[in-house]
Amino acid sequence: MQMSSAFRLATVRPLRHDSRVSAVDHLDELRTRLIVSLLVIAAAFGICFTQNHRLLSLMNAPLAHQTQKQVRAGHGPLGSTYTLQLSTRDVATQLGAVVRVLDAEHQPAAVTSSLANVQQHLKKDLKRLSAAPTGDKPVTLGIGEPFFTTVTVTLIFALILSLPVLLLQAYGFFMPAFEPAQRRRMLPIMFSIPFLFVTGVVFGYLVVLPASLHFFQNFNSAQFNVLVQASQYYQFAATILLAMGLLFQVPVAILAVTSAGIVTPKQLRHNRRYALLACGLVAAVIPGDAITMVLEILPLYLLFELGVMISSITARRRARRVAAEQLL
Repeated sequence: MQMSSAFRLATVRPLRHDSRVSAVDHLDELRTRLIVSLLVIAAAFGICFTQNHRLLSLMNAPLAHQTQKQVRAGHGPLGSTYTLQLSTRDVATQLGAVVRVLDAEHQPAAVTSSLANVQQHLKKDLKRLSAAPTGDKPVTLGIGEPFFTTVTVTLIFALILSLPVLLLQAYGFFMPAFEPAQRRRMLPIMFSIPFLFVTGVVFGYLVVLPASLHFFQNFNSAQFNVLVQASQYYQFAATILLAMGLLFQVPVAILAVTSAGIVTPKQLRHNRRYALLACGLVAAVIPGDAITMVLEILPLYLLFELGVMISSITARRRARRVAAEQLL
């Protein structure tokens, strides 16, 4: 089948299962889909970069919560600074009380004016000294680290934002190799992948990342001056979020291995205890307390059960379809 220039719009007109194309045409389609994917990533990167301050604040929020605890406890250089700030505020408060006592007595006009000036300055100083402790942001050590760190965080969010389009391009390229019935069965799986991935990322951000930070930030912290470097923190956070996004693909993985005939849904149901043990091992590897460990095991095991249920339904439908074809 000779392809016209319309073939270049592969994302608009996908190939059919019975289409006959050459290797060059397949490479042409692949190139087109790669270009579209890169353009989507570039557009998502541009959108995310314009909002990089909000994205950095979003990533800093779990760290800020833990850092504030360390600062208020007086740990590290920031904690020492905050302790000194509180002591200075107490001194300023006591000095203000002394000034008020002196001002209540009959003083010469020059002394009264001087005391009023002192009171005004003390009020300003007390307002500044009563501010919340600082140090809720990671530190940078290199000249270009703020720029490269911002670009890295922006790229991570751009990839997450463009993931549905990337998967759609992959679906459009590989699905012509399958029959229409197989394509219909694969379509829900393709759409569930980004949903499960985003759900895993959100779960990692709300549960796993704060628990990990709590463990590492408080482990023997009194013996160290703890300062969190920006590049290492964002790499650590991105690893956790991406790992949780991949772990939430368990239903898709179960459906894939059962469809390939590697295991059966019945075998998976009979070996639930091993699945529960695996979920416990994964939760144990991730730092956190006992409560957080339970919160991590529960969704992972529910995802396993969801995958077994979906694979069982798929297997029953496949068996009925084969039986119907044999009758015909």
